[in-house]
Amino acid sequence: MGGSGSKAKWTWPSTSSGASGDSPSEVTEQALARLRGSKHATPFIFTRRSSLYYDEDGDLAHEFYEETVVTKNGRKKAKLKRIQKNLIPQGIVKLDNPRIHVDFPVILCET
Repeated sequence: MGGSGSKAKWTWPSTSSGASGDSPSEVTEQALARLRGSKHATPFIFTRRSSLYYDEDGDLAHEFYEETVVTKNGRKKAKLKRIQKNLIPQGIVKLDNPRIHVDFPVILCET
């Protein structure tokens, strides 16, 4: 969890950007203007990296286990061994509903 944040540095609209005495409303307008000015800045995410994997048989799951029989002191015991080799990640998955990006620097609700 937590790996979806970007490495870009954002400034929050409620903080001033320097030594100038800008009011919070002016800073908020500047932040929104910066977001509107960029062609690629959208608050929505339409795809994500899937956490599912395909195994050799084409099955899709988060984890795969293999049942192994261990003989100890003449007794047979079944154990589950996790498979970590020969797994192919599912890749990029399109989201059914767009999500808001973690680093979007605007307050979304009013009090």
